[in-house]
Amino acid sequence: MNKPLRRIAIFCGLLVLALLIRDNWIQYVQADSLQTREENRRVSIERYATPRGNIIVDGKAITGSVATEGTDFKYKRTWKNGEMWAPVTGYASQAVGATQLENLEDGILTGNDDRLFFRNTLDMMTGKKKEGGSVVTTLNAAAQKAAFDGLGDKKGAVAAIDPSTGAILALASTPSYDPSSFAGISSKDGETFTKLDKNKDKPMLNRALRETYPPGSTFKVVTAAAALENGKVDGIDERTDSPDPYQLPQSTTPLTNEHGDCENANLRYALMVSCNTVFAKLSDSVGNEGMIKQAEKFGFNNAELDTPVRAAESIYPEDNRPQNAMDGIGQASNRATPLQMAMVASAVANDGKLMKPYMVDQLRASNLDVIETHEPEELSQAVSGETAQKLQEMMETVVNDPQGTGGKAKISGVTVGGKTGTAQHGLNNSEKPYAWFISYAKTSDGGSPVAVAVVVEDGSANRDDISGGGLAGPIARDVMKAVIDSKK
Repeated sequence: MNKPLRRIAIFCGLLVLALLIRDNWIQYVQADSLQTREENRRVSIERYATPRGNIIVDGKAITGSVATEGTDFKYKRTWKNGEMWAPVTGYASQAVGATQLENLEDGILTGNDDRLFFRNTLDMMTGKKKEGGSVVTTLNAAAQKAAFDGLGDKKGAVAAIDPSTGAILALASTPSYDPSSFAGISSKDGETFTKLDKNKDKPMLNRALRETYPPGSTFKVVTAAAALENGKVDGIDERTDSPDPYQLPQSTTPLTNEHGDCENANLRYALMVSCNTVFAKLSDSVGNEGMIKQAEKFGFNNAELDTPVRAAESIYPEDNRPQNAMDGIGQASNRATPLQMAMVASAVANDGKLMKPYMVDQLRASNLDVIETHEPEELSQAVSGETAQKLQEMMETVVNDPQGTGGKAKISGVTVGGKTGTAQHGLNNSEKPYAWFISYAKTSDGGSPVAVAVVVEDGSANRDDISGGGLAGPIARDVMKAVIDSKK
């Protein structure tokens, strides 16, 4: 071969080599980034080419899919009772993407999860269209309805848990929204989403998981636990050394009580009528470090609590002495989600053992083969069994004693323990107070199938714990009753 031909051959060989290198770089190195680029519509078109798998509650689908016209996205998502279920499912929109379960379990629902490879390959060989799998939740439809109906047009949230497993039974948030209203890709869908997103009442905020509130007097259950666990009190019926009013440490500010004879009151009575002075002084006696340790055993200060939807972190802060005393009655910088306070009631009901909350029971392929099953997981031993029994006695007194603030949560034939709270909000308590109620129910066989936390943001609430029992207590009662009735 003469020299000019050899040069041309070498040059052509280099061009072929460069082409092969570039082709392999695109197919293997850049594949993921190219696939996820917004400009790549092929992925989105393929995603909506078949009906999406369903989210299941009590064996029935609460979602669906419907064929569309005038777009290359063939199917879009639908929901049954979308407003009620939105805090559980989140949304899946062709226009703006997906959130919560719709996002976290997207691979299963679209059929693209690697664990469905064998199923998809088999379907391809037999000529069957690819189908999405299903997400089976732990939710109880009757409890969810009771929670959603109970909140009604009030702003607030409900979280209900099975204390023995951590399974989430209800997760309601109001005001809510219908995810079906912007599930498509039209300009109208985009406008609807923008309007909801900018709504001052935040209907798209999952208040049960993602909003934190001062827990108010419901937190006194945690302070009582800290006092018992740290030996600051020996028994729940022994008098405490608690003045009324109580001067906050390192401060000239006196702390008073809304009602009750709280001077030197014992723990049982103090929880029953919600004595601020007793629990603020106990919080100071335990100290900030001790209070933080106890709160963390109940789940506070955990920034990675996934249900699988991540919950906002509930905070018991590092604080000075006067602030720590106020933290101990659920005020100051103390913040909690409704889920967190349901966890507190759950641990008490479960003899001190706190189970990790979860709301996905199984993931299934389109042919109903089980891909994954959740196994209940212990999060911590929040308190000893002995302390838990004492806390149960105290919480049951709150509901059953005529002087207690939780009487509206009573259920015939069922033992109910509870704690009311109305948390101050805003400078000098100038904003809407938050009415709280946490509770659990025990059936005649000794089992405790449900623990509940309810928070209601209500400007008309009285600024004492009676309003927590009056506004939030009946909602908790109806949710507990719905769970118990569904098991009969």
